[in-house]
Amino acid sequence: MEKDQPRKRNLTPSERAWIFYDVANSSFILIVVTTVMPIFFKDVVSKGVPPSISTAHWGFAVSLSSLILAVMAPLLGALADYRYMKKRLFTAFLTAGIGLTLLLMTVGRGERLMCLFLFVVAKIAYSGANLFYDAFIVDVTSKDRMDWVSSAGFAWGYIGGTLPFLGVIAIIFMTLPPGGRDAISPAAVKAAFFIVALWWGIFSLPMLRHVHQVHYLPDSKAPVRDGFLRLFTTLKEISKYKNAFFFLFAYFFYIDGVDTVITMATVYGRDMGLGAGMLILAVLMIQLVAFPFALVYGRLAERFSTKGLLFFAIFVYMVITLLSFFLPLLPAMNLRIALFWILAFMVAATQGGIQALSRSFFGKLIPAVRSAEFFGFYNVFGKFATIAGPFLMGLVSRLTGHSRYGVLSLLLLFAAGAVLLARVTPAGAIKGADNHA
Repeated sequence: MEKDQPRKRNLTPSERAWIFYDVANSSFILIVVTTVMPIFFKDVVSKGVPPSISTAHWGFAVSLSSLILAVMAPLLGALADYRYMKKRLFTAFLTAGIGLTLLLMTVGRGERLMCLFLFVVAKIAYSGANLFYDAFIVDVTSKDRMDWVSSAGFAWGYIGGTLPFLGVIAIIFMTLPPGGRDAISPAAVKAAFFIVALWWGIFSLPMLRHVHQVHYLPDSKAPVRDGFLRLFTTLKEISKYKNAFFFLFAYFFYIDGVDTVITMATVYGRDMGLGAGMLILAVLMIQLVAFPFALVYGRLAERFSTKGLLFFAIFVYMVITLLSFFLPLLPAMNLRIALFWILAFMVAATQGGIQALSRSFFGKLIPAVRSAEFFGFYNVFGKFATIAGPFLMGLVSRLTGHSRYGVLSLLLLFAAGAVLLARVTPAGAIKGADNHA
């Protein structure tokens, strides 16, 4: 693959199609995982259940979905590195995710187990498709463009998630009962899930059509057996890939905090007494503000080191964690609301950058022909991180009866991530990372 000049930002057809999938899947994480589903689960499905208990149940469900995919990811990644397999596996998980999102429309009041089951399996399908999507970054662009292309994907994903979200917000507010501005109707939730499935499917078409596996391993007569053997070989030769694995351990800790903020912020806000309407509008603001800031991180990576920018983003999240811990201690609701909006802006300005640059930074440390295998490990560490953070927050919320004590634990995760990131030396990326099969 030829390398473009670092400052040339015109996108190739394959880069553009790859970015489009971030537009497609962002509606799921924004509407199902972050906003509508958590509120629906707490206010309708779990009506009558104490807030700390329903928050714990939601945290456990998020953790379980991450655990299952984390166990599957290494083998899935190893299998995907064979010719044509990356695209086939991506398509299978994509189809399953869309179908399960439609099934969420069948959940009714009080059906907690069915709701959590469908949510867990749908999130596994979503995350599985993302594993292969992330691994495709080495097939659609070169190392000197990865920061920019990855940042553009996250940036346009924020806008892509916002457009269907606006339609969902309109439906929710039109169906609110008189005087019940903190309620959300089951009919509005069903419409939201249908919109997500439709949007996800339509905007996945460019990815399915234009993105192809460029780097691959020779065909195998026993891909599952050989996939296991490759995994064991990689783990035995871990010193050969020490920079990649040091980064993965750092990523495990700091992305744990980032993902916990994403998945648990809405239920935490409800526990603080913030209205459903305000939480939804705040998430909308985050989407709009995150778009330019994700692009800013991509451009800054051309002037400053990617590693240095990751350190800065971790520091911002440490500040967010401390302020979130003190949020419920403010004596007046108007002060809580003001601080909440400040925190939302800080998240918006940092979230896309830390995610995009983590993906591209790792992509530069790995061999291209084994990208899916290594992104399988990337997802293992990322998913185990999303197990630990929400589980810890849910457990502490359950034990103490207040969720703010769980928030404080995130500070240690960000600090550990920063310490381990300092051990990574980007110049030590392994040879052959740009090789074609």
